[in-house]
Amino acid sequence: MSFSSEAKKEIAADLPDKLCCRTAQAYGLLQGGHAFSEKEISLQTELEPVAGLYARLVSRVCGIPRPPLSTLQRRTTLHQCRIQDPQERLTVLDKFGHSPREVSLRLNRANLDCEACARAYLRGAFLSCGAVTDPEHDYHLEFSTPHYNYSRDLVTLLREWDFPAKVTTRGGSYIVYIKESERIEDCLTFLGATMASLELMGVKMVKSIRNDTNRRLNFESANIDKTVQAAGAQRDALQKIENTCGLDALPEELQEVAKLRLEHPEMSLRELGDTLGLSRSGVNHRLKRILQFAEELTKND
Repeated sequence: MSFSSEAKKEIAADLPDKLCCRTAQAYGLLQGGHAFSEKEISLQTELEPVAGLYARLVSRVCGIPRPPLSTLQRRTTLHQCRIQDPQERLTVLDKFGHSPREVSLRLNRANLDCEACARAYLRGAFLSCGAVTDPEHDYHLEFSTPHYNYSRDLVTLLREWDFPAKVTTRGGSYIVYIKESERIEDCLTFLGATMASLELMGVKMVKSIRNDTNRRLNFESANIDKTVQAAGAQRDALQKIENTCGLDALPEELQEVAKLRLEHPEMSLRELGDTLGLSRSGVNHRLKRILQFAEELTKND
């Protein structure tokens, strides 16, 4: 099961205690569903627990018979819940203060009685039209709706709770989304998907450790490459000196480091220094003088 589905199952398993919040969650489920109008009120979802919650809550809150569930075979199996009776649809619209003649879907704030109702509403809307990306691949939480004004109302409500939501379009739908991983963690916790939020934190931690390890390995590899290249240049210079005039032609203080470098090309500057009783910078300075000595021989040739 996908990360998004697990998060929704977690949210659907926990209902608010207060009646006003349950009403707000039912309202979110309805407005975020497949259709919410006089002609059709329905939900389509891949998750049977979400469809079942939709049917139960709408029935209890609106005082209508529980609408039946059915399945649709598309690319995946969809669970559908439809309010088929026209009078029942009018009852639902009236319950939430909506008119059959409305042209544009809007969020009716009168259905959010207390502060917790906003959270409950967003829980319902996320169950109907929300999704969150697997954090192994990306950090992205969204609500998808075909209604422009409703998308703006969702953005406003989310921002009131300090979630930096934005809107874009995709395939004819308006996508209300949050990208920052920390804010997605907070939003999942706010919606009631605490375990999903913890899993996201865990994935981020593993990614961070992995990235730090890779950076360290890359840094060490780059240092090794530099050491090998420098040692190669030093060896070539020493062989040039040895073949031209012999190492004895070097100043006495350079001869010892020259002989040690030829014998141990794999040693780092620190290891050379430890062997000779010199600092790393002292060894480096002497090797640079050897390179300059070899360059002078090349110019004379």
